[in-house]
Amino acid sequence: MIEAAPNEPLLVLAMDTSTDMLACAVARWMPSADGLSADIEVLASGDHLCRRQTNVELTSTALDCLARSGHSMADLDAVLVGRGPGSFTGVRIGIATAKGVACGLGLPLHGTSTLDAAAWNAWLHGQRGLLGVAGDAMRGEVYPGIYVLDDEGPMRTFSTETVIKAQACVDEWAARADRDDLVITGDGLKKYRAKFEEAGFSNFVDEAAWHPCSEGLLRAAASPDRYDPYENGDPALVLPIYTRLSDAEENERQRLGLAQPESATTTGVYEGLSGIHTQLRPMSVNDIAQVASLEADAFAGGVHEAWSEKLFYDELSSHGRTWWVAHDQGEVIGFAGGMLAGDCLEVMDIAVKDDRRHEGIGSRLLARLAYDGQMLGASEITLEVHEGNTAARGLYESAGFEQVGLRKNYYGKGNDALVMTARLPLALDTDKTGERPEPRASVRPWPIVPKARTQEVTQSISDAGPLVLAIESSCDETAMAIIKGDGEVISNVVATQIDFHARFGGVVPEIASRKHTEAIVGVFEETLAKAGAFFGTGTLTPSDLSAIGVTAGPGLVGALVVGVAFAKGLCAATGLPLVPVHHLEGHLMANLFETPDLKPPFVASLVSGGNTMLVYVRDWGDYEVMGQTIDDAVGEAFDKVAKALGLGYPGGPVISRLAAQGNPKAIAFPRAMLHSHDYRFSLSGLKTAVITYIEGENRAGRPINVPDLAASFQAAVVDVQVAKAATAVDETGVQDFCVGGGVAANPALREAYQKRFGKMGVRVTVPPMVVCGDNGAMIALVALRNLRAGVTAPLTLDAAPNAKLGEWSSSEAPVVSGAWPAR
Repeated sequence: MIEAAPNEPLLVLAMDTSTDMLACAVARWMPSADGLSADIEVLASGDHLCRRQTNVELTSTALDCLARSGHSMADLDAVLVGRGPGSFTGVRIGIATAKGVACGLGLPLHGTSTLDAAAWNAWLHGQRGLLGVAGDAMRGEVYPGIYVLDDEGPMRTFSTETVIKAQACVDEWAARADRDDLVITGDGLKKYRAKFEEAGFSNFVDEAAWHPCSEGLLRAAASPDRYDPYENGDPALVLPIYTRLSDAEENERQRLGLAQPESATTTGVYEGLSGIHTQLRPMSVNDIAQVASLEADAFAGGVHEAWSEKLFYDELSSHGRTWWVAHDQGEVIGFAGGMLAGDCLEVMDIAVKDDRRHEGIGSRLLARLAYDGQMLGASEITLEVHEGNTAARGLYESAGFEQVGLRKNYYGKGNDALVMTARLPLALDTDKTGERPEPRASVRPWPIVPKARTQEVTQSISDAGPLVLAIESSCDETAMAIIKGDGEVISNVVATQIDFHARFGGVVPEIASRKHTEAIVGVFEETLAKAGAFFGTGTLTPSDLSAIGVTAGPGLVGALVVGVAFAKGLCAATGLPLVPVHHLEGHLMANLFETPDLKPPFVASLVSGGNTMLVYVRDWGDYEVMGQTIDDAVGEAFDKVAKALGLGYPGGPVISRLAAQGNPKAIAFPRAMLHSHDYRFSLSGLKTAVITYIEGENRAGRPINVPDLAASFQAAVVDVQVAKAATAVDETGVQDFCVGGGVAANPALREAYQKRFGKMGVRVTVPPMVVCGDNGAMIALVALRNLRAGVTAPLTLDAAPNAKLGEWSSSEAPVVSGAWPAR
C-alpha cells in the first residue's frame, strides 16, 4: 500500500511492461480514512500495445501522460510499477525505469502483481463472479490465477504466483467442481484459447480486456487485501516476480543425477590447487556421501541430530527444495538446503567444514538459498538456530534476520531454538576473501535524508562541475562512477556476480540481467555516498549532477537494457541529458588513467571475455578495427580451459596463478593463425587442443601437471597476441601501444608486451588493474568527453548489443586529471 495521510491525495505515476501492453498512467490517489485502501482517479493514460519496443517508448509515454494531466515529474508523490509475472525482459524494463524515476526524484517506489492488474481489468469491464487469469509465460506455459470478483473488486484464491504448462492449467481448471462458473481472461488466451475450448470452456472475457491496464495496476495496489507490512517504498526492494529459475539453472537441476561430470577430468592431483578457487553449485546425488559425512562431523556430540544419507537423498528427490554445496577441487567443504513453503523459504540445514570456517562460505551458501527462494516467488526466509549458537546468530543477524519466536526444547530438553526470519532479498556482503562484494539491495536504511551542507561544501560541489554519473551493465558487473569536470574520478563502485555464474563456467545472460536489477539501486546509492564523502559531506543527490552517462552497447542485450532503462528513468525524472557510451571505447580510454598524455595515433589491443581485436586509433573517434577473433575471445578461451580442468570461473586469474609455477614450453600447443598474414585471431582450435590433451592423458592413465598445462596454454595465447600486435604497430608506424579489457590484467601478457615493444622503442600503456575489468570509471571518462562534445541521446535510446566501435563518439579529446585511484 502506498503510504499517505488519510484523505490527502497523492499524485502517482504507474507503469507496467510485463506483457505486450505498455500500461502507463498518472492518477490521483485518495487514501481512505483508515489508510487501508484508496480511491483512484486516472488523470491521463497511455496504455497501448507495444511489442518489443517498451524500452524505446516507456519514458516518453510517461512524460506524455504527465503533460496531458497538467503535471510534471516534480509534482509526483510516488511511483508504482508492475512486478510481473510476465516477460522477464519486459518486467525488468519497467522496474529498472521505475527505479530510475524514483531514485531521481527521491520518491517511494511500490510494486504490485501484473496478474492482479489483469484481474482488475476484467472487473473494470464489468466482469463479476469466478475468474481465471492465464498469463502468457511462453515456452508452452502460463501464469495461472483464480479470483472471485464482487462489486468491491477481485479477491485472490491463491497466495503466490506460479507457472505451469498450459495444458496442465486447462486440465486443473476443467477438473474444478465450479468449472461452469469460470470465466477466463489473460494474454495466454492468444496462444491457448483453443486448448480451453477443447476442454469445454466457452466463457471468455472480451479480448480487449485480456491484458493488464494502468488503472487495474493502480486499483490492485490500492486493494485492502494487498497490505504488505514489509514494503516501505524503498526502490531497492521492488523486484520482479519470476516464478522460476533461469533456463541454465533449470537445466542444471535436471542434470543433478548424472554420475560423471561433463568436463574433462585430471588424473593427477597437484597439491598447489587446494583452496585456489572455492566454488558453489547445486547439490547432486553424487555429493550425498560427502555431505552426510560432513554433517556427522559438524554436529557430532551436539544438540542437532545429524541427517542420514537417506534423508539427504529424499530431500533431493522432493519438490520445492534447493540444496547447495561449496567444494574445493571436488571436496565438499560446506552445504545448505531449504524448502519452499508458500511464499516463505525455510532453511533446513547449513554446515561448513571445521577447518574452512571464517572464510565467508556460510554467507555464500545462505545467499544462494535466498536467491533461489526469491526467484521461485518467496518473499521471506526463515530458520531455527540454537539459542547458544552465537556465531550462527551473528551471521543471520548481519543478513537482516530478526527473532520472531522461541521453540522450547526444540533440540532436546533444555535446548531451545530461536525462530528467525528476514525479508528477501538478503542484505548479505560476502566480501571475505578480497573479492569485490556481491550486489546488495541497499547500502543504508531508506528513505535517505541528505545532511545539511555548509556554504563551503555547496560551493565546492558547484565548482567541480560538470559532475557526470556513469552506469555500466554490459555483462556481469553492475558499476557506476562519478567524474568531475577536470576528469578526476571521485567515486567508483563495482558489484560483481561471480558466484552466481561460477558453476556454469561462464556468464549466464539471464542471471546477469536479474542481478543487475537487484543491485542497481544499491550501487547508485553507494556511488552518490562516496562522491559526497569526497566533498566532506553526506551523500550527493541527483540535483548535484550535470548528466547521466550509460553504456548503450555492445554487450549482453538483457544486461544492457537494465542500465539503459535505469539511466533513462533518472533522466526523465531530473531533466538531465542522457549521454550514450560505447563499452569498448571505455576500455580504450581507461589507458588514460595510466598515461594521461596519451594521444592518437596508436594501436590498441582489446582483450576480454567477449572481445579480442586490434584497433588502429587514428584520432579520437576515428577507429579502424584491423582484425578480431573469428570464434572465441581470449577471456572466453581462458574460462573454457579452466572449466575443462575443473578450476572454476573466472578462468583467467586461476590459470595465471598456476602458469606462474609451470613450464610454458612443456606442451606444444598450436599458435592458431600466427602466420595468417592478417590480424584475425582464432582461439577455438587452441581450446580444443587443450581438452584433447587432457582426455588423452586421462585415457593413458598419466597424471597431468596442471601448472605446466596452464603455462603452455597461456604461452600459446600470448605469443599470437603479441606477434600480431607487433606487426600492426610496425605497419602503422605508431609510437604508442595500449591494452584494454579484463585480460589486460594478465601478468604474462603485460610482461610480453613490455618486452617486445621495449625492443622496438614503442611506449606501452596498460590500465591500472582496478580499471581493467568492466567498471564505471572508464564509462565516466567517455561520458564526460561526449557531454562536452554534445553527444547526447533522446529518451528513446535502446540497448545496442552489436554497436560498432565509433558509434556515439567524438573527435574531441578526453580530459583526465590523472588522479587515481578513485576515492
